[in-house]
Amino acid sequence: MLIGVLNALLLVPGYSSAETATPVAKDQSAAIVAPPSADVPDSAPAEAEAVPAAAEPEVPAPVMATEEHEEDEDTGPEASATEPSVIGFDKISAGDTAWMLSSTALVLLMTIPGLALFYGGMVRKRNVLSTVLQSFAITCLVTVLWVVIGYSLAFTPNNLYIGSLDRVMLNGLTYIKETSQISVSHIASTIPESVFIMFQLTFAIITPALITGAFAERIKFSAMMVFIAIWTVVIYAPIAHWVWEPGGWLASQGVLDFAGGTVVHINAGVAGLVCAYMVGPRRGYGKEPFPPYNLVYTMIGASLLWVGWFGFNAGSAVASDGRAGMAMLATQVATGTAVLTWMAVEWVRKSRATLLGACSGAVAGLVAITPASGFVDVKGALVIGIAAGLFCYWGATGLKRLLGADDALDVFGIHGVGGIVGAILTGVFASKAISGAEGSVVSQCIGVLVTLVYSGVGTYIILQVVDWVIGLRVSPDDEQDGLDISQHAERLA
Repeated sequence: MLIGVLNALLLVPGYSSAETATPVAKDQSAAIVAPPSADVPDSAPAEAEAVPAAAEPEVPAPVMATEEHEEDEDTGPEASATEPSVIGFDKISAGDTAWMLSSTALVLLMTIPGLALFYGGMVRKRNVLSTVLQSFAITCLVTVLWVVIGYSLAFTPNNLYIGSLDRVMLNGLTYIKETSQISVSHIASTIPESVFIMFQLTFAIITPALITGAFAERIKFSAMMVFIAIWTVVIYAPIAHWVWEPGGWLASQGVLDFAGGTVVHINAGVAGLVCAYMVGPRRGYGKEPFPPYNLVYTMIGASLLWVGWFGFNAGSAVASDGRAGMAMLATQVATGTAVLTWMAVEWVRKSRATLLGACSGAVAGLVAITPASGFVDVKGALVIGIAAGLFCYWGATGLKRLLGADDALDVFGIHGVGGIVGAILTGVFASKAISGAEGSVVSQCIGVLVTLVYSGVGTYIILQVVDWVIGLRVSPDDEQDGLDISQHAERLA
């Protein structure tokens, strides 16, 4: 119902899902028509005039760029909308592929061990192993889900709202060494589709892993796994389709999100806030201190996140080009600025700067620049960094108290607030000279609002179901003993 109402308000008239495949079809039809013209260079003018008329119906040809495409005329439009292009090895860019392989490894590094250490260092000693295991287990769970159904739902140009099931189990993924054929995505035509699938998988992994910081130290491991499995398919995949699939309904409204401000951070942030409300506060929350186990772990984790984020943001250019370089520079500038801003606020309020504050400021800057990194210049990055430091500090302190939720590791305060700030400021500072796209604050606010509502409501429903079937929270005794012992029968020495 929610999607239908928003569609009625925002849907661009005359949209057709086939439009998303048009650029691919044009490239392929050009490749198909070109050889005959090369074979008959001495054709008479009258014959030359007849060729285009005969070739025009071939434009919406099936997407498979092989000789057999001429025999499959009856399935052309559907094939172009759901099947990957198959091209020769010589059409693949070695430079782009090398960069995307590196970026993929960097983004995976953000979750394991980056996020695992970042979160693990902030919880109490008796919950460190369970916290680290959550990130590790989610990496494995989402990997399987992405291959089975997630990629098909997110990146098949089926319609405005969701991809088709035609790519389930990565159906159509092609690599044939003997004939030098390889499949490519319609979104990334210069790299193997296998690399694009893997790159997007790392985003699908870290997004639900971020949520775990909100319910740290009190959720059942079994409930967490079931919740994450459903959430990845029902919440993450559709939002990724709306924003990153060229024919997605938010993309068609002009929403700009270069690397995941809405898809990853606002999405995970609001889901984390709902989780904190639903699971309830930790025992003793607000009455006793919760000393972090090891802030050195947190600093190491934050550093790995920072370095890995270059793959996250610059890799989202899906090419080793100048835009990737600009995204990397913007990422560094915004992050450094956010750290300095956060420490300055701490100094004004408490007369000291802290390691935890510096690490939190770094993540805040990284989050806020994520949607903007491929659209803004250095000046925009500086402003976004300052805004991230200010607003996320407030999100982790004043707003947290106002909301009254035990968001244990400030998932909403940093990722939710930072994502909102970055998404809106992308509409302000997006440079047409850099990206060819003009920002719109109205469009960005639409993207923010839709993500908040869909993810928030959807997360609530999923948690209710899981609570009824399994139960979300460990017993008071298990919580007191710590999840390391009560859930996994392990403990730190």
